[in-house]
Amino acid sequence: MSSLTNTATSSAMPRIKPARFVHVVYRSHRFDEMIAWYQKVLGARVQHYDPVIAFVTYDEEHHRVAFLNLSILEPDGPKERHDRVGVDHVAYTFDSLRDLMENYAQLKDMGILPYWRLHHGVTISLYYGDPDGNRLEFQVDVYKTNEDANAFMTGPGFAVNPIGVEFDPDAWLARLRDGEPEANFMVRTEHLPIAPLRNP
Repeated sequence: MSSLTNTATSSAMPRIKPARFVHVVYRSHRFDEMIAWYQKVLGARVQHYDPVIAFVTYDEEHHRVAFLNLSILEPDGPKERHDRVGVDHVAYTFDSLRDLMENYAQLKDMGILPYWRLHHGVTISLYYGDPDGNRLEFQVDVYKTNEDANAFMTGPGFAVNPIGVEFDPDAWLARLRDGEPEANFMVRTEHLPIAPLRNP
């Protein structure tokens, strides 16, 4: 059995780490049953529900658990866990957009690139796949308060596009390094087109 090695970068800048772990997303053919179970088990409330995707939370966070309805997205797909049913991804939040983008650059230098780059409206997110194909999301919150994030999630902008629009992280990082304020990136001004679902 091989031992783990220290993968810290050799640059002067220390590795940037997530601030906290925030949510999990499940892909399921038992969409409504899953939502009802988590509402009961966590004492959660539904933040957004449509036939394809739903979000629930049990505290001040805008969402803690989300569900994708495979009966609609992949009706002929396998019904059991074969990279389809189960956890879709886990998410980690960074303290700033600059931290998220600098972490992107550090990972890119190591040959690790995101397979999906999304401005969800409520978060700006980069999605990665590990060697086994498990997915994780690195994100930064768009809104400074949970009240504002919750208001966005229950408003028309989120209803039009609950998935998000794709962006170019290299272009964003260059703009940030040139001194453009983070506030210019936060509000999602374009709600369409809806990004297609992507896999690692």
